[in-house]
Amino acid sequence: MKRILLYTFFAIISLIGFIACGAQKTAAEKEAQAAAIRNAMETFEFRFDATRALPTGFRTVNLSPVFDVRVSPDTVQVNLPFFGRAFRAPMNPSESPYRFTSTNFDYNVTSGRRAGNWLVQITFKDVHRQVIFNFDIWENGSASLNIRDIDRQSISFQGNIEAED
Repeated sequence: MKRILLYTFFAIISLIGFIACGAQKTAAEKEAQAAAIRNAMETFEFRFDATRALPTGFRTVNLSPVFDVRVSPDTVQVNLPFFGRAFRAPMNPSESPYRFTSTNFDYNVTSGRRAGNWLVQITFKDVHRQVIFNFDIWENGSASLNIRDIDRQSISFQGNIEAED
């Protein structure tokens, strides 16, 4: 009985080791991803896929893969959920406050504190309230988004950045 447990234990440890080693990216793949994200910051074309919502004063919420922000030089398409307190009720309660398309916005990109980090601020002018998106983007593909809205509590999202084709 002890042998069976010992063999099972070593098999599980070996399986975990093989899975962990196979999931790592090569140096060439990492550099290609970093170059694609650098290019996306210069051309202002990227997609933020939200994987987790961090509402103010509430628990973290894991999200399905349908929530994203698509950014291009002339349009920003936002499809994100909201969890938290609203200070002003919407006219149509079935609409999400962060499901809109904007064509009138200001876009500002600055370098972060470390190499391979960018801070992107988007201020929307054609939304009926003041909404500001602050992205913190890393060249490894991870990113966070903090939304400041005058009518709602702030909310943050974690996710991944993909360069748009």
